Amino acid sequence: MDDRTVLISGAGIAGPALAYWLRRYGFHPTVVERSAGPRPGGQAVDVRGTAREVVDRMGLTARVRAECVAERGMAYVDARGEVTCRMPVHAFDGEGIVAEIEIERGDLARLLYSETRDGVEYLFDDSIESLTETGDGVRVTFERSAPRTVGLVVGADGVHSRTRSLAFGPESAYVRPLGAYLAYFGTPYPDDDGWFLMHNAPGGRVVGTRPTRHGRTSALFSFVSPPLELDRRDVAAQQRLLAERFADVGWRSRELLAVMADAPDFYFDLYGQVRTDRWSRGRVALLGDAAWCPSPLTGQGTSLSLVGAYVLAGELAAAGGDHPVAYRRYEEVLRAHVQRGQELPGGGISGFLPASRAAIRLRDASMRAMTSRPLRRLATRLFFSQAEGLALPEYAATG
Repeated sequence: MDDRTVLISGAGIAGPALAYWLRRYGFHPTVVERSAGPRPGGQAVDVRGTAREVVDRMGLTARVRAECVAERGMAYVDARGEVTCRMPVHAFDGEGIVAEIEIERGDLARLLYSETRDGVEYLFDDSIESLTETGDGVRVTFERSAPRTVGLVVGADGVHSRTRSLAFGPESAYVRPLGAYLAYFGTPYPDDDGWFLMHNAPGGRVVGTRPTRHGRTSALFSFVSPPLELDRRDVAAQQRLLAERFADVGWRSRELLAVMADAPDFYFDLYGQVRTDRWSRGRVALLGDAAWCPSPLTGQGTSLSLVGAYVLAGELAAAGGDHPVAYRRYEEVLRAHVQRGQELPGGGISGFLPASRAAIRLRDASMRAMTSRPLRRLATRLFFSQAEGLALPEYAATG
């Protein structure tokens, strides 16, 4: 079996980005995705640091910038909607909590799909059922498609990776809950000021609104909680839980919850990190959140996925398809960069979701201090520099 036939599970960000580079280097990628097509909507995601260079090498910088969300920055508000502190985009040279390049996840996924669909096979509305490694390949069975044998398999299918469970073991061994949950969804409400606004309430709760590229508002809800026994597919139960947890929270909570049930892009999950001691096993490798999810709290997930896709494809090309060598080099190049990207910002979950009114006031005061001119450079180094520091290798196709 030719190791240049690669099955990629997941058509979010990491999967199509990997397919882009593999195709450029003469490989034959196939992407399998459980959803019926590229998933629309989703919160704005950052393209930071080294990932910007990857996007530039893909020739997509202009297209990504054309679809950016025009955000002015992030601000915290009280229950009356009065701003208590602001962090403008320009305060940290475009690399703060809200970055200069913010694009809705669905828009970036669609863009990557449009760049690859003519030279890459996509199997939508399908998923991997089993993986059996043979002497010269991996025998794959699917939920819908006919079985096939491929040279390599890459799991780019997120925190709850089916590929990782099949090849590495149960999810519980790799996903580390951080003690909180989040939900987000689109709303029909217009955005009128371009700010990402958040309101904290005692008990470790926050509700936020964020502008979309199309002039609407998306909603964000997060709350502190030990692990919950909730079916990830039971949207109705998740929405009931949110309604209960935020029933007494002021600001815009009530009106946002009122349109939650009609949102086609409702998303609910835990805040967690994926920690794996290795990113490959035999012919199967992991990429992006499936391998190293840093958690949404870091703002590094998309950037690490783009950089990881570039390096994995490049190392496979440099090794001439010799996957043991390529997989080893992939980790050697990226491991330290990923570990930096997994570092939680100051305060971690408790900093994002303060438990008391006093803690909320203290957080606001620290944010005001951080954005003051004397402390901006220090804050940039401490909190926003993790996306930098990797010198991207140059790769050339070998065949």
